[in-house]
Order: sequence, then structure tokens, then C-alpha cells
Amino acid sequence: MKKLILTSLFTVFAVYFLFSQKYAYVDTEYILDNIPEYIDAQNQLDELAEDYQREIEAEYEDIDRLLKAFQAEAVLMPEDVKERRQEELVALRLEAKELQNQRFGIDGDLFLKREELIKPIQEKIFNSIEEIATEKNYAFVFDKAGSLTILYVNPKFDISDDVLDDVGAVLGTIRKEDRKRNDYNSSSGTSKSNNSNSPPKSSNTSPGPVRKTDRN
Repeated sequence: MKKLILTSLFTVFAVYFLFSQKYAYVDTEYILDNIPEYIDAQNQLDELAEDYQREIEAEYEDIDRLLKAFQAEAVLMPEDVKERRQEELVALRLEAKELQNQRFGIDGDLFLKREELIKPIQEKIFNSIEEIATEKNYAFVFDKAGSLTILYVNPKFDISDDVLDDVGAVLGTIRKEDRKRNDYNSSSGTSKSNNSNSPPKSSNTSPGPVRKTDRN
């Protein structure tokens, strides 16, 4: 009985402590959508990804052409020539695979370019969130655009515009009256931009700021 009472008291105090803390939230997708530098960087990454994809597809098309030529001539080839051609085809496929990993793999060219273009912007946003949270004594700052399911949010706790205003001098953010706002579906946690001209995001680009432990 005593253990049950202690557990209940602990739960009550824990809930009280949680709700007594000041908290706020940001919408990092909304923030990034209103930073032209981020949109330009995202467009560069999308174009670079398309260039890399075309380069790789051209490599595989050449290999397929050589393979078809080999298959048509293989019947008349001496055995040693046939083996050498087969080895060449295998080597070409390995080279194409290595090129694909070099362009799109972990720590590949596209990843490194993303780090160069996007990470500095994310760090500025994260630093701004940290400074605002410290200044206004927020114990928690949630990301509305993150994986956390949010069923309801009160707009008065949204500090996204504060962050945009804070980083505006450095990143040249869009004016407050012209900013695009995402409408969130509370049941699914997904968002839909109310601006049809919003640029598509690359699938390997996370919208949220980098964690403190990931900074250089």
C-alpha cells in the first residue's frame, strides 16, 4: 500500500513538473520554406542528383550495348577471347556500381554537397532556436514538422516566425507578410503547403536542424 502511495505521489509530482515548465514549438519545414538560400540550395541538389542519375544511366546503357554485341558474337569467338570479354563486362559493371556509390552512397558526392549547402543553414536555425529558448526560459521546444505526432497545437506557442526574424539578417528570410504557411492534417501528422509554387524537397534532405552533437 505504501509503495502504491509513493508511486502515485511520484507520478503526480512528475506530471506537475512537466506542465509547470514553459514550452514552445517550431515548424522547421515552414522556416526552411521561407529562406530563399535554402530553396536555392535544394534546387542545386536536385539538379545535381539528376545530373548524377543521367551519368550513371549512360554507363549502364553502354554496358548493355556491349553485352548485346557480345551475345551476338559469342558463338563465333575463341574461348579465350570470350572469357576476356566476359571479364571486361564484369569489370565495367563493377565500375558503374562504384560510380553509383560514389555519387549517391553514404559520404558520397551528393551527401557531401548537401553538407556544404544545407548544414550551415540548419546550424543557424538551431542556434537561433537555442538562443530564443534560453532567453524566454523555454524548457522544451518541439518541432511541429518532425516525426512527433501532434494532435493539437496552440498558435501562441509557435516561435517559428521569431526564429525567421532572428536569422533574417544573416539568411535573408522572406518578409513576414509574404511567408508560406503549411496547413497540417492533425490526424495524419502530414502537411500540405498552401502555396503551389513550393519547391519539391529531395528525399535525402531532412528539414529539421542538425543536433548539437552533429555540429562541426
